[in-house]
Amino acid sequence: MRYMLIMQAPESMSVGESAGPPPEEVFEAMGRYNTELVDAGVLLAAEGLTPSADGFVVTHDGESASVTDGPFAEAKELVAGFWILEVASREEAVQWARRCPIGPGVTLEVRRIAEMSDLEGIAPAEVLDAEATLRRRVAEREAERDQV
Repeated sequence: MRYMLIMQAPESMSVGESAGPPPEEVFEAMGRYNTELVDAGVLLAAEGLTPSADGFVVTHDGESASVTDGPFAEAKELVAGFWILEVASREEAVQWARRCPIGPGVTLEVRRIAEMSDLEGIAPAEVLDAEATLRRRVAEREAERDQV
């Protein structure tokens, strides 16, 4: 099972926002945590995000899309980073999430990533086939990048 751990922090605490960079020990703690995830063989991806001033929001009204540049002034919390883990169970995801060195005022939302099998019986077969084809193409592209 794959799970996404989504780190949400108040805007004032987000890296590169108004608070500036976190102390060195925060980076060191995250480095140790990420190393544990890699050593355990569960980490698929982990990234921090740039300030909301670099981002934008796309809003659809049903006919067209509008783009609003950041920063996101009305946001109380911002997604600051994420991890994607592949674990054997929900309980294992909980254990890893509890070990994440987030500080006070920071939350970690954990969501299971839907698998193709979750869509069987819900989505039409041709949609599932098309999705499987897209996933194969992505995997092939990743394999090509790995060879370079």
